[in-house]
Amino acid sequence: MAEIGDAGFESFLETEKGFEAYVESENYDKEQLQVIKNKYKQQTSIVFFQDRIQKQNWNEQWEKSYEPIIVEDKCLIRADFHKIDRKYRYELIITPKMSFGTGHHQTTYLMIKNQMEIDHSGKRVMDAGCGTAILAVMASKLGAAEVEAFDIDEWSVSNGKENIEVNGCTNINHQQGKLSDLGFVGKFDVILANINKNVLLEEIKLYKEYLSPNGLLLLSGFYVEDIDDLLNEGVRHRLSEVNRDDRDNWAALLLRSAD
Repeated sequence: MAEIGDAGFESFLETEKGFEAYVESENYDKEQLQVIKNKYKQQTSIVFFQDRIQKQNWNEQWEKSYEPIIVEDKCLIRADFHKIDRKYRYELIITPKMSFGTGHHQTTYLMIKNQMEIDHSGKRVMDAGCGTAILAVMASKLGAAEVEAFDIDEWSVSNGKENIEVNGCTNINHQQGKLSDLGFVGKFDVILANINKNVLLEEIKLYKEYLSPNGLLLLSGFYVEDIDDLLNEGVRHRLSEVNRDDRDNWAALLLRSAD
């Protein structure tokens, strides 16, 4: 989304299959889109479907099509313009810009679902690659004492801070950077990482270093068929499986530090 944003697109909406992006026709750069597609073709298949539509109020249309999400009938995830009468145990106000993480994608849903089964009370929590900061906000709502959230992208940091503020979460420290560069002091009781398989495989050893004894590591951003690869890497670093979950072939894996 960030790179396509640099190509002139302005409005984004996550869908089950990817995302929709809108651009004024005079700013449309087909060649730049092809460069982006070629950049990632060795990692995954990317397909662009293009259509020309009438000029209209895109903010209004986006608000009409952006639906709230309810996770396991316990957690409502809505934008600030949604008006919902029913009360839920947890309510998160998340209005994305170009940041990932609204609950619409299966991996975010899985993370929120499994977070609600983890005791966060009085715990120190890390949200690695936080995107909209939805998991950090959820951790705060679940009673975490302290949350460290970070992302490498400037637009995620900006959007995340807005979502943290609108949810009234004063115990979240939010910053830009990579885990390997930030150098946190002390251990974490819970680490949350919804990124992608390759990054998770690379960073599992860092997560383990930051986990307290018996600390929990909740991962998503990969497919069911990738679970064994991540589990094997976790075992190499003395992490054992607690639980696994899936939704539409996307997976989540909960690991515990052995020491």
